[in-house]
Parts: sequence; structure tokens; C-alpha cells
Amino acid sequence: QVQLVESGGGLVQAGGSLRLSCAASGIIFVRNHMGWFRQAPGKQRELVAIITTEGNTNYADSVKGRFTISRDNAKSTVYLQMNSLKPEDTAVYYCARRDRFWSDYSNWGQGTQVTVSS
Repeated sequence: QVQLVESGGGLVQAGGSLRLSCAASGIIFVRNHMGWFRQAPGKQRELVAIITTEGNTNYADSVKGRFTISRDNAKSTVYLQMNSLKPEDTAVYYCARRDRFWSDYSNWGQGTQVTVSS
């Protein structure tokens, strides 16, 4: 059974930092690309950052230079370091996995709330 469990969300003031973690189980982690997504109230879910099995990364323009995605294959965990947070970063953040041979993300975590106060 595939499980993705996020943690690390919370309330932070604008300009602050948070580090999200997503622990994966039930998969061969090194064979999966991993992504962080977010969904704000009344908005569609959007891609925040991805990291491939090779460690290549890509970011949404809105978070470039502020967020960093990383992975620890030994711990089957993906991280999202978020710095210089803005109120518009407020959302529920989800991690997801995509098998390296598949085109779609197939499993999602339950989400963790990030709230940035102004």
C-alpha cells in the first residue's frame, strides 16, 4: 500500500521559513519522480516543484529563488524548504509521486496546511 505522509506545515509570518517533509512507503522510492503541489482556497491545484529520480529540479516561477526541493533516497523522503514566505503562499501543500515510466502522478499525500500571515 502506497503512503505519502506530509508534515511540517504551520503558521508563519511573512518573510519566515518552513520546511515540509513527505515520507513515502510502499514504493521503490528511487524509481519515482516526486512533486510538491499546493491548492489555495478557491483556486486550482498548482505545481510548486518537482525533483526527478536523477535529482533534477524544476520550480514554478512564483517560487523560484525562494523554495528548494530535495530528496533523501535513504529515508524515502522528499523535502520542500520554503524561505521568504509570502501571504500568497498560503495553501494546502501536497506531495505526490510519479513512477519514472508513467506520465501522471498516481499517489498523493493528505496535505499539510501552510498559512503565511502579513
